[in-house]
Amino acid sequence: MSESESSKDELIDAQKQVIGILFEVIKRLQANNDLDEEYFQIISKGQDGNTRVDEIIGERTENAKIVGRLLEQLET
Repeated sequence: MSESESSKDELIDAQKQVIGILFEVIKRLQANNDLDEEYFQIISKGQDGNTRVDEIIGERTENAKIVGRLLEQLET
């Protein structure tokens, strides 16, 4: 395999990794949007959903942490 082909393969692998990371970021951000919608529905209806609200906040926090770590990977 020539140096040019090897460089192309490395570039393709790097592009695949970036696409995978961005896909995961988008998935997590969309999950947070869905959680926001559920949160606001619970709050607006005045439902007694404290347990679920706590779960939503926990899930959103975890998603935000994961997105942060994924975006750090893109910086390197």
